[in-house]
Amino acid sequence: MKAIAALSALICLTLVSPINAQLYSVTDLGTLGGNFSAATSINDVGTIVGYSYITGNSTYHAFSYTSAGGMVDLGTLGGTFSNVNNLNNAGTIIGDAADPSNNIRAFSYTTAGGMIDLGTLGGTSADANSINSSGTIVGDSQLLGNGAFHAMSYSGGLMTDLGTLSGGGTLSVAFDVNDPGTIVGRAYLAGNATWHGFIYSGGVMSDIGTLGGTDSDAVIINSSGTIAGNSNITGDGASHAFTYSGGVMTDLGTLGGTNSAVNDMNDAGAVVGNADTTGNASNHAFLDVGGVMIDLNTVLDSSGAGWVLQNAFEVNDLGQIVGQGTINGQTHAFLLTPEPSTWAMMVAGLGLMGVVLRRQKPCGERGV
Repeated sequence: MKAIAALSALICLTLVSPINAQLYSVTDLGTLGGNFSAATSINDVGTIVGYSYITGNSTYHAFSYTSAGGMVDLGTLGGTFSNVNNLNNAGTIIGDAADPSNNIRAFSYTTAGGMIDLGTLGGTSADANSINSSGTIVGDSQLLGNGAFHAMSYSGGLMTDLGTLSGGGTLSVAFDVNDPGTIVGRAYLAGNATWHGFIYSGGVMSDIGTLGGTDSDAVIINSSGTIAGNSNITGDGASHAFTYSGGVMTDLGTLGGTNSAVNDMNDAGAVVGNADTTGNASNHAFLDVGGVMIDLNTVLDSSGAGWVLQNAFEVNDLGQIVGQGTINGQTHAFLLTPEPSTWAMMVAGLGLMGVVLRRQKPCGERGV
């Protein structure tokens, strides 16, 4: 136990002390000429995607970014706007873009093939939210006739309707698919009054419940099957980020304020998102490792001077994080790069931190 306590203290010092641990450097990814950009996804090769206002700030376009080539405008499907949600390690990019009639359409994009409209389930609109390593895409699409949207998967040129929760309502949306092919999202319950997160596997959509409140969503599922999402807590006075594994939903708390929201989780179980700070004074990007929620603004090196990191959208398996923050009066996409040995220790300490935190709170109280 003394060895566990000593290593726990070392990990906590590394994770949460802004004085003794400067973990991340910040790279400003710039814009496509406008005053706003956000980075929504990064693969393990280091390619980053997102969206940005173009010159004139009249509309936004999807972009890809590499350190060698900078930010590249991906265009649209003939309409005025486009947005990127995800990409895989093979470099296939997915998102939604306006067609010539300005309907929102799901797309995939490769350097060789350009931007391709994935079609719909019969209606006029669709969204693509995630893609796994084998190229399976998930999202939602409008149905023919009644205007309802259903969760969908797309593979081999075929779009499949995933339906809704059994006995439930008319709407559903898929947010993520892992490499084994399990899908998560949210769907209306009967009466179309509340949303619940779902897991879809073997052709069956199952309700994962809530943290005691009325609504939840399942945002991300990693390769080991751990889910992260968001849920109203008892009383519905706040919404908190959670993880879900083995049928158990765990509240991740906040940064001292009322609400938190998860956006992504990598295969090591590191979770990123945004949360209210103490007194709800502001909303900051967070990283949660082993049940410890860290304000990313407190673990930056000197390159972070002037930045306020507002939202972390994705963390890859190398520990790189992308999102959006403010710098010099504008909102820009950012890349956070961890010091390699520190990230390795974080990952190595994940399992131990879970054990220790079930026994004590060595890094101080978390917000609830």
